[in-house]
Amino acid sequence: MITSPSLIPELDDIVSRGDPKRRADAARRVSELFLQGAAGFHPDHVDLFDGVLISLVPHAEIAERAELAERLSALANAPRNLVGQLAHEDEIAIAGPLLRHSPVIDEKMLIEIASVKGQGHLLAMAERPTLSTDLTDVMVARGDRAVVRRAAGNAGAAFSDSGYSTLVKRASQDGVLTIRLGQRDDLSPAHLKDLLSGSIDVVRRRLFTVVKPERRAAIKQAMAVISGPSEREERRDFLPAQRTVMKLHREGMLGEGALLNFARAFKYEESIAALSAMTGVKIETLNRLISGDRYDPILIAGKAVDIEWATVRALILLRVDPNRTASPADIEAARVNFARLMPATAQRVVAFWKTR
Repeated sequence: MITSPSLIPELDDIVSRGDPKRRADAARRVSELFLQGAAGFHPDHVDLFDGVLISLVPHAEIAERAELAERLSALANAPRNLVGQLAHEDEIAIAGPLLRHSPVIDEKMLIEIASVKGQGHLLAMAERPTLSTDLTDVMVARGDRAVVRRAAGNAGAAFSDSGYSTLVKRASQDGVLTIRLGQRDDLSPAHLKDLLSGSIDVVRRRLFTVVKPERRAAIKQAMAVISGPSEREERRDFLPAQRTVMKLHREGMLGEGALLNFARAFKYEESIAALSAMTGVKIETLNRLISGDRYDPILIAGKAVDIEWATVRALILLRVDPNRTASPADIEAARVNFARLMPATAQRVVAFWKTR
């Protein structure tokens, strides 16, 4: 027997009949005894300590239990029942170190704790070296923003297809999550496309700068799919739209109201033809500019002919197309830029476009 002779005579009495103070003191002494000799203990010795400590440790102060949990979290032969008891505690200072690092806690216990405990417990788990798909499914379903961000940034985490789908949906309102998901090597091309579809331009550009060089090709390919084939724009027939716009012009009805109606009805060709007539810029030039990656040409053209933000916004949404939704953050950024843009500056740019 390896335990201290001075402790043995009183231990049974303390465990069965001792007051909380005596039990707390005994917990301190027995814990220290275990920690000092842990490296040399056989499994049966560990089990002996386990049986004693699970009765004594709950009587120790929170700070003492937290310190014990921290020291146990690094031990591969820590008492399993005691570790489980501490990991289930509501106080995250106690449970946290074990949930982050302990190799003793098995998958079943992690999932059980993740299913019932609070965000602090989930956040601690998200730092474990490896996370299974079963565990991350629970974390994605129950975790708040901090939890899913940390899990997504954990290279040792694995996510199921449904878990990734949920994360991608949440990322549409969370740029940090978008960046972390976009950097993951195991993110499928389909999920990457969905991730980029729901993100704003500034986040896409940031993601492109931080990913590995080999990942950039996948992002470019996904963006090409999102934008659609370039032939789509070349196939557009603007002649009927031009006739409609010219008729409105002859009748004195071509103005911002007509442009707004075209945009709200998602009549792309008519909108471009009307804007061409109002700005004097060739349809081919406007089409090429507006179908690009940025909203700036719409803002410039709108400011140059002095149309209202509501019409500019409708043109932005028209460019996105009716089957997708523009990010609120993207729209707000465009509104701020439109308000700041000086008419004289916009007119100079439009004058340059006319020469192209």
